[in-house]
Amino acid sequence: MRFFVFHHNDGYLYPKVNKSFKNSTSMPNHVAPATASDPASAFLRLLNVLDTLRTECPWDKKQTMETLRHLTIEETYELSDAILEGDLDEVKKELGDVMMHLVFYARIASETNNFTIVDVLNSVCDKLVNRHPHIYGDVEVQDENDVKRNWEQIKLKEGNKSVLAGVPAGLPSLVKASRIQEKARGVGFDWDNKTQVWDKVEEELQEFKEEFNTLDNEAIDIEKAESEFGDLMFSLINYARFININPENALEKTNKKFIKRFQYLESKAKENGKALQDMTLAEMDVYWNEAKSL
Repeated sequence: MRFFVFHHNDGYLYPKVNKSFKNSTSMPNHVAPATASDPASAFLRLLNVLDTLRTECPWDKKQTMETLRHLTIEETYELSDAILEGDLDEVKKELGDVMMHLVFYARIASETNNFTIVDVLNSVCDKLVNRHPHIYGDVEVQDENDVKRNWEQIKLKEGNKSVLAGVPAGLPSLVKASRIQEKARGVGFDWDNKTQVWDKVEEELQEFKEEFNTLDNEAIDIEKAESEFGDLMFSLINYARFININPENALEKTNKKFIKRFQYLESKAKENGKALQDMTLAEMDVYWNEAKSL
């Protein structure tokens, strides 16, 4: 069994590691922590590795929360892709990358005595316990909708001035629309049934058609068009929520389907010695329809 000694020398709480490092171009003589066999030891192993890298790797030493931010977003999208592809081996790898980033942020914060990984883990555990009074308290719920309503009410008691305050401003618009609608529903501001929502979709579509289905040479008020089109999209996203479709996932699957079919079109054109830009739409449609049947 491998034992870890925790230290607070630099204001953080991490497993103690060997600090012997030769000031040369050679690699430091560290022995990687042994593979763990249980969750706690595995997490300590990650902390140990990150502590060593942060102390002695030139790249890791230079990183800040700001420099890691875009990399974290990239890793999250890679995880999302792996999930949509159903590739569990890749999901495992990408989860590890995301986990490493989370630990890295806590490691950076600990260096200035802001918080440690222990603070992070205790904070999320405390929040989960507090927001699940039907599990850890005496509150009774009938279904998941009751759980969501309680969740939003608890967040308001915790200090959020608005139900929508918890929606990150930087979310992609499609995801943000879904989160806004979910949070509004959490306090009872919602349609009664999907028929009402679909009626709203048709209403918004008709308004858009009447306003902007014009001849090609007619000028269009782009600002107004965007506003009406946004209303239409918001309604469609709302309908998707009512029939338990994740609009982000649905659109991404369509993106992947289009890419696959278009790449088939490209490959068939190349096989026949043709360039897409020199082909007619009718010629391209032949290959496109072949791709649809695959």
